[in-house]
Amino acid sequence: MKIAVIPARGGSKRIPRKNIKPFCGKPMITHAIRIAQSSGLFDHIVVSTDDGEIARIAVESGAEVPFVRPVELADDHTPTVPVISHAISECQALGWRIDQVCCIYPAVPFMHGSDLVIALRMLETIYEGYVFPVAAFPSAIQRALRQLPNGLMEPFYSQYATVRTQDLEPAFYDAGQFYWGLAQTWMGGKIIHNYGAGLVIPSWRVVDIDTVEDWQRAELMLAVFNNANCSA
Repeated sequence: MKIAVIPARGGSKRIPRKNIKPFCGKPMITHAIRIAQSSGLFDHIVVSTDDGEIARIAVESGAEVPFVRPVELADDHTPTVPVISHAISECQALGWRIDQVCCIYPAVPFMHGSDLVIALRMLETIYEGYVFPVAAFPSAIQRALRQLPNGLMEPFYSQYATVRTQDLEPAFYDAGQFYWGLAQTWMGGKIIHNYGAGLVIPSWRVVDIDTVEDWQRAELMLAVFNNANCSA
């Protein structure tokens, strides 16, 4: 059995009620649920939340909320792996025989269902670990600069100051959209970035929505991509 787990706690600080705030006419979490549904991969799409309103909207959007996330797993500092491990345990207690689990974050309107499919195929070629989308940094990290108190700039890595950027090794960052893993991998507590394979996706499909400005820019981007109008 394959399940998706969407972790969506109610205590978002920088954008209050972020996970259910209307984004292009629908609650943000609804976009994640619909994309997961469109992939056709999952026997169950589960939302792990401590919040009653999020649970209601998730169910209305077609997901399941078969348990309530405990308070100790719903603070600002709780890592992803324990949350997904808890969700697996709760679902297994219902009699579900779970093989593969995909953690999908709730604020991912640019995620593609086809990426979920490709990443699952990648997972099936490895014996353990995770698969998640990554994007290339827009500039060579070896040429990064720091600003000194007097305003002057200096390189972080002076040994690369005269090396052409095209001669430097590419670097990637976690797109922060989803993580595929075997149930036993999640339950084993393995750290994602220490045991993960990357699916490279275009950087224009990676948007970190943490501020109001991020939110507004993301709505404008999605409106352009979908040729649709988003309310302010």
